[in-house]
Amino acid sequence: MGHVAATNLCFSSFLSGADAGDSPPYKRLFFTPTSVGPLFFPKRFNQSSKKHILDNPISSFQCNSSKQKEDSSQNFSRRSIDESFYSKTVDHGARSNGGRSRSTAFKSVSGQKKGSKGFLIDSKEQQVETSNLQDANFLNAVVKVYCTHTAPDYSLPWQKQRQYTSTGSAFMIGDGKLLTNAHCVEHNTQVKVKRRGDDTKYVAKVLAKGVECDIALLTVESEEFWKGAEPLQFGRLPRLQDSVTVVGYPLGGDTISVSKGVVSRIEVTSYAHGSSELLGIQIDAAINPGNSGGPAFNDQGECIGVAFQVYRSEDTENIGYVIPTTVVSHFLDDYERSGKYTGFPCLGVLLQKLENPALRSCLKVPSNEGVLVRRVEPTSGASKVLKEGDVIVSFDGVHIGSEGTVPFRSTERIAFRYLISQKFSGDLAELGIIRAGSLMKVQVALTPRVHLVPYHIEGGQPSYLIVAGLVFTPLSEPLIDEECEDSIGLKLLAKARYSLSRFKGEQIVVLSQVLANEVNIGYEDMSNEQVLKFNGTRIKNIHHLAHLVDSCKDRYLVFEFEDNYLAILDREASSVASSCILKDYGIPSERSADLSEPYIDIIEENQETEPQNFGDSPVTSSEFGFDGLLWA
Repeated sequence: MGHVAATNLCFSSFLSGADAGDSPPYKRLFFTPTSVGPLFFPKRFNQSSKKHILDNPISSFQCNSSKQKEDSSQNFSRRSIDESFYSKTVDHGARSNGGRSRSTAFKSVSGQKKGSKGFLIDSKEQQVETSNLQDANFLNAVVKVYCTHTAPDYSLPWQKQRQYTSTGSAFMIGDGKLLTNAHCVEHNTQVKVKRRGDDTKYVAKVLAKGVECDIALLTVESEEFWKGAEPLQFGRLPRLQDSVTVVGYPLGGDTISVSKGVVSRIEVTSYAHGSSELLGIQIDAAINPGNSGGPAFNDQGECIGVAFQVYRSEDTENIGYVIPTTVVSHFLDDYERSGKYTGFPCLGVLLQKLENPALRSCLKVPSNEGVLVRRVEPTSGASKVLKEGDVIVSFDGVHIGSEGTVPFRSTERIAFRYLISQKFSGDLAELGIIRAGSLMKVQVALTPRVHLVPYHIEGGQPSYLIVAGLVFTPLSEPLIDEECEDSIGLKLLAKARYSLSRFKGEQIVVLSQVLANEVNIGYEDMSNEQVLKFNGTRIKNIHHLAHLVDSCKDRYLVFEFEDNYLAILDREASSVASSCILKDYGIPSERSADLSEPYIDIIEENQETEPQNFGDSPVTSSEFGFDGLLWA
């Protein structure tokens, strides 16, 4: 890492999905050394194989190839003092939704040049270590993280990609625990940490990961590591123009680095790693690859947040983001309450602003307040209480403005979603709604959002089923990233971005590829096609498909795809050929381990009476195409 001239320290690009609307091109801030050109492209390169490792499961449909365009499509213990106070006034929210993308060119690092010795120099963002901070005790609580990652191969789901390494930052919070970013330890096979001024690396264990809030909790069992350690103290939510100091181990050297700036903005921000929207602190202090997971301090030496992403475009510079202590404490409290991370809840509704007086008058809303319920997610607790056409005017007694905002501190306003994220999974919220002109109060249970197409795979390895060479797997954002836009197809991409789960456990199952064999002659060119039915039965998820295939006694295996395309196989011939196909292609098993478990149909109670095309929610551009709509 010290030989910067011989390496390229690439950003991992993180773009939020359709739910982020016009979200900016955020980038995560750990880095990996590579031996390619001097630019920071929005994909990370593997040092050994030089293979593009698609570390961003929620990026737009960008595919890194020889035809890659310069413009990328954007999708874009321990509550602090402020949190306990502000939670009485406002809370914070899950995600916004909008399908419109906005183009911008990815720059390397704004203003960076190669010096005479080959080091990367940023004339505008100079990293400094000031004398008054040099010997500060709180700097010793910041450690360097070394992680070895082994990501799944979503296109070949029975195997993993070649491992790669990255470095980031973390800091001590007491009770033998460290805090860092979730993306720093994603798909980890080994995590090591090293203290400032020490030459020994200690093995760390990941206790919990919060994908939505991009926070991970680590521990180190070695007592030697903790000798003389003093944990950091969390401070209050800062004010605008407050001084902030970011500490970590970014590119350009091995020792700790300090950069200073001020708080530029505090608002609900798109969290690129989890495709969520939570409270965030925007700062102008230099944040570079390797700063991820490092703390940000106020002038009193208190930690006011965790550095985690930056915004890069041709039109902006010096825009970095810090996870505030309010979000950190929510994550820690969640872990302490349940022994694991359960996630940030959501209301599960698509909302429209009510700025137009005629619209409010038609809906019988007497004052300039409220947001209109456009759609309700079938899997949310709100589906049993709210209806399309309801107007939400208050949340736990806090009035909601017609722009979808609520009071924040003394003179500010913030997105209504902030209220929701202060809650925990399973909590109840009281909503004031206007329905057909009548004001009423209702109770809604808040739960984490159920994604039809997940941004991250639980357990790390995707499910798969191979039937006579036909490889089936659930559609996921990592798979879309690996396969690229052209091979996925616009219709499937539209479903991935805009469709809603109709019941818990629903998946879009696709035929990802066909392993050529004489038993499947004529189907070799099929790839990335959604399978809708098997022998006339609509498929709910991949486990359901495996169950249907295993219980089939018919002569033929009939797979029905989009646009009435059929793939029919002889059942007995398929059974005989399967073992040969697995041997020829070096595949250890015809299915992933989770599909060997007995199938339990848990969704009958949630099924609607009318037949529907699962995974085919009708959407329009107006529902996702302008800023008047938001998810909560």
